[in-house]
Amino acid sequence: MKHIIILYDGMADEPLPALGGKTPMEVARKPLFDAMGRDGEVGLVHTTPPGQSAGSDNTNLNILGYDSTKYYTGRSPIEAVSIGVPMAENDLALRCNLVTLSGEDNYADKTMVDYAGSEITTEQAREVIAKLQAALGSSEFEFYAGVQYRHCLLWKGGKDQLTRTITKFASRDACSKNINDIARSVSGDSPPGMHNTPPHDIIGQPIAAHLPSHPELLDLMQRSHVILEESKANSIWLWGEGTCPALPSFESMTKLKGSIISAVDLLKGIGMLAGMRTPTVPGATDWIDTNYKGEAEAAIEEFKRGQDFVFLHFEGTDEAGHRGDMQSKIRGIELIDEIVLPILLEYLEQQDDYALMILPDHPTPLARKTHTKAPVPYMMFRKSWRGNGNGVDSVNEKTATVTGHVITHAPDLMRKFIA
Repeated sequence: MKHIIILYDGMADEPLPALGGKTPMEVARKPLFDAMGRDGEVGLVHTTPPGQSAGSDNTNLNILGYDSTKYYTGRSPIEAVSIGVPMAENDLALRCNLVTLSGEDNYADKTMVDYAGSEITTEQAREVIAKLQAALGSSEFEFYAGVQYRHCLLWKGGKDQLTRTITKFASRDACSKNINDIARSVSGDSPPGMHNTPPHDIIGQPIAAHLPSHPELLDLMQRSHVILEESKANSIWLWGEGTCPALPSFESMTKLKGSIISAVDLLKGIGMLAGMRTPTVPGATDWIDTNYKGEAEAAIEEFKRGQDFVFLHFEGTDEAGHRGDMQSKIRGIELIDEIVLPILLEYLEQQDDYALMILPDHPTPLARKTHTKAPVPYMMFRKSWRGNGNGVDSVNEKTATVTGHVITHAPDLMRKFIA
């Protein structure tokens, strides 16, 4: 039995006047997706638990069957695992975006122009990170290059330093807790360095209210701008800090040998932590120009080498949502239907039976340009279900609300899928 999840990152949306009150899922041409929806199960799943943000980190953990309220320790440490950053127990990893800020003289007066560094390439970014490491790296802080605008800052002993600082904000008992529990226990002002804002949440907004209050982190950001002032990616942005995570293996949890295929370090990091295979596909990107054919063929190769489960992740629809690019979001949905599904189904239909699920991890509404916590539609299909006609004619946010299928605890979705 082969199992595959196809994750359209951020695909879910809200009705748009420009689309006649419809969403990109409603107007996109996706005949294969919808055909499976007519014979499959369509419903809603709450991928973001109460008290957590709608991040791709915790939502994808939940979709894979890991309760993020139990296993989540921060976004950046997951990415750090993917790019080979060595972390000790007391270290903190922080996401280090290369961003583009506006031209005001005073750093705090600037506006977030582009969270992705004006489409900086991976090769360009590696040169920038090397320059930052030479100028700002120390025995305490070390920069590691990732992909495109996504990189990592390792703060050696950072957990202990933040814990000492947090004593000013919380009781001494709280300081013995997990770093995320510490953040949740704080009343009043946020402790320095905690709750840093993702840059994609503040596109076009002044950055002053979102700067880290920890003086060392703020100093690094300000000094990076002096170094990069003439570059299109003219500053770093630090956020998403956390401690080294640990996950039980996916195989021990599901009895399935699994693989994750993605162009994004975050998803590869989750796969590595879960003991899954994470093959690299040449030409795979986080945009709608990705190598769809290569990624679909890579999924089939994973099955042929004996894997039982593949998680195939596409980022382009999320990036389009953050940019407010309606046509690219629609086209991203269509390209997966045009290129990926025919290749996969040709292979899967040769099997006695298979299970396939398509869903987003969270909405990234075009009008908001950021993630929301709304439940997302899922479509679950098996070859043996074909012809039952119990589903819906088109899979989208609206049809998913009327089927009566609602999963409130996201990890239950995986258990249902493999049952």
